Amino acid sequence: MPLVTVDATVLQAFPYSETSKILRLLTAGHGVQSVIAKGARRAKSRFGGVLEPFTDGAATFYLKENRDLHTLREFELNHPRQALGQDLVRFGAASLLAEIVLRTASEQAAPEIFHRVRAALTELERAPTPRVEAIALAHAWGLVSALGFAPGVHRCVHCAGPLPAGDLFFDYGAGGLLCGECGGGGGGGRVVPADARADLERLLAGETPDLDRTAAHWQLLARFLGYHLVDAGSLRSLEFLAEQVGES
Repeated sequence: MPLVTVDATVLQAFPYSETSKILRLLTAGHGVQSVIAKGARRAKSRFGGVLEPFTDGAATFYLKENRDLHTLREFELNHPRQALGQDLVRFGAASLLAEIVLRTASEQAAPEIFHRVRAALTELERAPTPRVEAIALAHAWGLVSALGFAPGVHRCVHCAGPLPAGDLFFDYGAGGLLCGECGGGGGGGRVVPADARADLERLLAGETPDLDRTAAHWQLLARFLGYHLVDAGSLRSLEFLAEQVGES
């Protein structure tokens, strides 16, 4: 039962019994790990109330082989990211990134995902308010791409042929845009106007275009994830975000 100390980001925290908490931690070398922080809910806990979602720190825990839950011994706070909890859109965007990771989680080393999520949370925390939604969409699509299931937007996802200019049909099930010969308004998709298509390409490239209206972008992301994220169904964080951004 080795004692390990790793840089970690708290993706999720919830009560366990009257005195403890269970945390889902994202690490570079051990993927996502579940730990129990015994006594964390006590008034005089040694954890000092720092075990909140999106907090960065050095976590020390007993890594038990073939166990799903490990015991947290220490958590040295590095970055609390309190600003994320003070703005509902920022909090919702951070929750979306965490939920995507948790839905696809494993205990395998994932340094790219770890550093990507940390950078995204930091940018969401510091971004000017008018830029938060575009930044959130870019990081969400970027995380989807890093996990290996980005939508196809450069060639037809049915025939692999070139895509013409103009409005095109986005097929959720097929996972991307269709050329005029392969698609044309059937079920399980939507027409993406040319300007929205250009914005989507930029978001997938990690850029943050100026978006006059974001509701359609959130809807596209939500439906795509519903088709392609493992056991996705409905993501609670996206439902929360929809309530916050409305028809922005």
